Amino acid sequence: MISHKGMRPQDVVVVLKLISLKSLLQSDKGAYIRQTAQTHLAVALGLSQSEISGSLQRSRIVRLVGEDKREVYQQNFLDFLFYGLRYVFPAEPGPLVVGMPTAHSAEPLRSLIVSQELYVWPDPQGSERGQAIEPLYNKVPYAARQDERLYELLALTDALRVGRAREIKLAQQKMKDYIYA
Repeated sequence: MISHKGMRPQDVVVVLKLISLKSLLQSDKGAYIRQTAQTHLAVALGLSQSEISGSLQRSRIVRLVGEDKREVYQQNFLDFLFYGLRYVFPAEPGPLVVGMPTAHSAEPLRSLIVSQELYVWPDPQGSERGQAIEPLYNKVPYAARQDERLYELLALTDALRVGRAREIKLAQQKMKDYIYA
């Protein structure tokens, strides 16, 4: 039996990328399978192939993805995001930095929530100044710039990590909309 030493933050991002790819390519099963090859995931997320392989194996063990490591178990993943994420991978707003907007400061929540607080992932290529939110792993801004849908999913994930009750409720509903689309 393979031992499981716990989830890592990048595991969440890998599953979110699978969701992003599936929604973009759901009409062409063959392209979906080719696009979700570990090599593609590694390049798209700025991770090594061995990190992708380990991530998918951990997610399979905890039943976030299927045996094929491509099918996301949607309800299991939502349960993890809604009820475990903020305890396993917490985030607290930090100092003011230049970066890429996240949480309620990015779409899809930005147009729904009026707030004086601006949260950003520290990123020298960023366009806004706000309170730093440590991303799930250091390549998150890179990965978000490559895939707009992934960016929205990551921003919603950060809203679940740092949001207040209203932001969390809106993020949960939007996340359901994305995952069950």
